[in-house]
Amino acid sequence: MSTVISKDGTTIAFDAFGSGRPLIMIDGATAYRATNPLNAETGRLLADEFRTYAYDRRGRGESTDTAPYAVRREIEDVATLVEDAGGGPAVIFGWSSGGVLALDVAASGLVPVSHVAVFEPPFVVDDVRPPLPPDYVERLDAANAAGRPDEAVAIFMTDAIVASPEDVEGLKQSDFWPVMLGIAPTIAYDGRIMGTTMSGNPLPADRWASIDVPVLVMHGIDTWPTLIPGPRALAELLPTATLKPVPGENHGTTADVLAPALRAFVQGA
Repeated sequence: MSTVISKDGTTIAFDAFGSGRPLIMIDGATAYRATNPLNAETGRLLADEFRTYAYDRRGRGESTDTAPYAVRREIEDVATLVEDAGGGPAVIFGWSSGGVLALDVAASGLVPVSHVAVFEPPFVVDDVRPPLPPDYVERLDAANAAGRPDEAVAIFMTDAIVASPEDVEGLKQSDFWPVMLGIAPTIAYDGRIMGTTMSGNPLPADRWASIDVPVLVMHGIDTWPTLIPGPRALAELLPTATLKPVPGENHGTTADVLAPALRAFVQGA
């Protein structure tokens, strides 16, 4: 493990693989290196061409956190990793809500970016599932401020994932429940990143309008049907975007699929 210090003093922990063009892998809500080995596995497969960073987003795993939270701080975290890699331009990849952060990184102008790739950004742009309640982030903040991380996790499960109460109870009985409680404060971070993009309305036309680099938008061929309209809407919105269904299901794929997809995308194949 290595670390860098972000602009606001937060320590960001990471593992890096290979050498070459920087590739920053951004996890979605709740995930980090210890719970998602796919970023490291992908980095090993791409080690001949890329220097891949698998890192713990602030407030998770072995990274620290600094209040108050702002999405810009997470963009600065990515900028610090790119600087560690030699300055870019970098390929930015993001899973789920981490893909939305990847888009924000590319649009920010703070990070030199050559390519952006996202996997199943969980946009809600129609009525195939209930939209995220407008007070979602406020309720998460209130639960965490009151010392009730279990309530924050339950809100995330039922409102964002649309899990049933029975699913939540099942999670409480699993070994993963303490892990979820430990990262509960960061769930609201991803709520802020998602913003209004899970409201059931069209995606904002201006949020990523400045992105002029190639964008690869992926979704699993056999994923949950509710997760396909969002990637399609993004690919239609961004002039430089390409939509690519890939083998995978249940909001995920494998490193054996992801690594060659990313390699071909950057090589222009």
